[in-house]
Amino acid sequence: MTEVNSPPRVGGWTRFVTARPRLSLLAALVLTALAVLAGSGVADKLGSGGWEDPGAESTYATEALEREFPDSQPNLILLVDSGRASVDDPAVAAEATRLAERLSGEKGVVGVGSYWAGKAPALRAEDGHQALIAARVTGDEKTMGETLDRIAPSYRGTQGPLEVKVGGIVAVRHEMQTIIQEDLTRAEIIALPVTLALLVMVFGSAVAALLPLGVGIVAILGTNAVLGALTEFTDVSIFAMNLTTALGLGLAIDYALFIVRRFREELSGGADPTTAIGTTLRTAGRTVLFSALTVAVSLAAMLVFPQYFLRSFAYAGIAVVLLAAAAALILLPAALVLLGHRVDSLDVRRLFRRGRAKTAGPGTEGSTHNDTEGGTEGSTEDHTAWGRTATLVMRRAPFFALGTTAVLVLLGLPFLGVKFGTADDRQLPSSAESHVVQQHIRDGFPGTPGGGLEVLAEGRATQAEYAAYKERVAALPDVARVDGPLVKGDAAYFTVQPEGEAVDDAGQRLVGDLRATEAPFDTKVTGAAAVLVDSKKAIGDQLPLAVAFITVVTLLLVFLLTGSVLIPIQAVLLNALSLTAMFGAVVWVFQDGHLSGLLGFTSPGSIETTLPVLMFCVAFGLSMDYGVFLLSRIKEEYDHTGDHERSVRLGLQRTGGLITAAAVILAVVMVAIGTSRVTNTKMLGLGIALAVLMDAMVVRSLLVPAIMRLTGKATWWAPGPLHRFHQRFGLSEGDSAPAKQPDPETDPETDPETDPETDPETDSERDTVGSRG
Repeated sequence: MTEVNSPPRVGGWTRFVTARPRLSLLAALVLTALAVLAGSGVADKLGSGGWEDPGAESTYATEALEREFPDSQPNLILLVDSGRASVDDPAVAAEATRLAERLSGEKGVVGVGSYWAGKAPALRAEDGHQALIAARVTGDEKTMGETLDRIAPSYRGTQGPLEVKVGGIVAVRHEMQTIIQEDLTRAEIIALPVTLALLVMVFGSAVAALLPLGVGIVAILGTNAVLGALTEFTDVSIFAMNLTTALGLGLAIDYALFIVRRFREELSGGADPTTAIGTTLRTAGRTVLFSALTVAVSLAAMLVFPQYFLRSFAYAGIAVVLLAAAAALILLPAALVLLGHRVDSLDVRRLFRRGRAKTAGPGTEGSTHNDTEGGTEGSTEDHTAWGRTATLVMRRAPFFALGTTAVLVLLGLPFLGVKFGTADDRQLPSSAESHVVQQHIRDGFPGTPGGGLEVLAEGRATQAEYAAYKERVAALPDVARVDGPLVKGDAAYFTVQPEGEAVDDAGQRLVGDLRATEAPFDTKVTGAAAVLVDSKKAIGDQLPLAVAFITVVTLLLVFLLTGSVLIPIQAVLLNALSLTAMFGAVVWVFQDGHLSGLLGFTSPGSIETTLPVLMFCVAFGLSMDYGVFLLSRIKEEYDHTGDHERSVRLGLQRTGGLITAAAVILAVVMVAIGTSRVTNTKMLGLGIALAVLMDAMVVRSLLVPAIMRLTGKATWWAPGPLHRFHQRFGLSEGDSAPAKQPDPETDPETDPETDPETDPETDSERDTVGSRG
């Protein structure tokens, strides 16, 4: 056998990343500078929509109406307030008419209509002091935003006897884009210094703490460049930038924590920097690569959905995960080789150790490892917080398994009452002008202006046929009024006003009724309720494929890591269970409105359809990230000892602090994102922060060791063909593949006095970072 204590050989990858470390870092600096240039102004190229299915009937009808009947699809609203006078006052009417005429002459604005042009009751407030001017701004999102920036200042505010506010869909989306950019900058200002402070607490060394932060910044800047390039070929949502920042910092810190920790372990064991990097890359480096693949798989599942809102998160997520892993596996090793033992420079713990040394008794100075050092193997494993936790959980495994599962299921129960809706102006803070305009319309105008359904009729028809169809539609349940038709050539459209809210259950049923109504021409239905119906169908159709993709690939990857049939199944089920608290909280807080005053948002009474899918994919991937860290270390211990319970105990002891520290840091980043004034972003940030903390502190700390204790050595079983497959193609964090377990009484390689994996002093060195985290 090979001597365990002999220096491991330096592999090809290690030689590649450490041959010219200064040149590697210089090249990275140049590429990062180019990424800054390529990614500058990327936010201005991103869209703020993307919730619709581009292949849906409602999308086709909307585009056709925009083309043929632009005044049927107004996206710019001027809310005109006449003060104490009536909107029918001659002076008010004259000024409002001039305002509408001036708007109709603006470049890029078509289909201008107003209450004063046709006296439509739906455009006049019930109190008689407000009325609407509606128009359509043409072009793509960027062009519409530029048009709005150009014309809005000259219409907003006091206009003679009138007070005017600017709203409509184009204003909502433009204001949302602006607020997200501002909030993202604020989140970065909050997250970076807090993250650095936490890293200093975890590592002790300010130099070591700066390394993960540098990896995260490289990943974020690189992903912005990737998103900028993608905008030349496809639509990308501005919401994806929030994920870029959160995952860029969070995952880069996770990966760098894992690698720096292992590197410091090897240095403390007497290895030189190059040898330490070689061992680190063969062990922690493999796990980082494996973890990145599992996270990327979860995010890639969003590519199966047609909405570009979801696809954008896949683009951003996959890019930032791969860039974070690449930076951690290429740039970080180069920096560590150059730093060597100086990675522990600026160790702030010395101040506290000096304080303890002055008050401690003889022999206690500098005893940072006292919790893990001892004369017996049991003390090595149990005399730390994580060792004691693992021992307690495994002794009472049935209690912890059933109790934890019950609590998680209970926390998820509110999700059974979820109601899906569409994103609207209520995503914005209540003080936002476009939100104010739409709230006035909801509260003070009859019906739901702009919230009705439009029926596009294609094909030549007579007036009698149009009239007969209109009568059939008017007779449908929940129809308040039918207007039209407005005919242009072989096309026409009707406006159907529902009795209730635009997108409530009755409105969604009405969409189905309209689509089922017989007509002598082809009909297509659009409007807010129709978009919601089509979006729910698109997600429902593709969701089984996305879940199957995540499940199958995750099962395969975890099998390649562990060689077990049972562990991959446990990993998928426990990961899904860890998300229950997040989904329950999303409904209880954001749909039902609890804590809305404290968190500063307006509850629309529903959850935007794509948000649960997005949160599931992101949170599931992050849970797998922590799961891989824990399972890889348990597997490494099991390969060396063959002792199942001891492997689970040591795996949790050596990674529990690390996983918890990483989860807290990622949660800080997500909470900073959650301070956004846009409700969807707030929901995303706070929800995933909760999921990450529940996964690290409850599922990984309590549920996983309890379940693995109950399944015993059967945990590692695999049928013969799969066992041989894993031996040939499997991946392990250890330096070698699993081998026959030797007898510790006769084989010197596993003697506690010579084996670095069971030697108490080595264990204590390894556990320093974990216990400190």
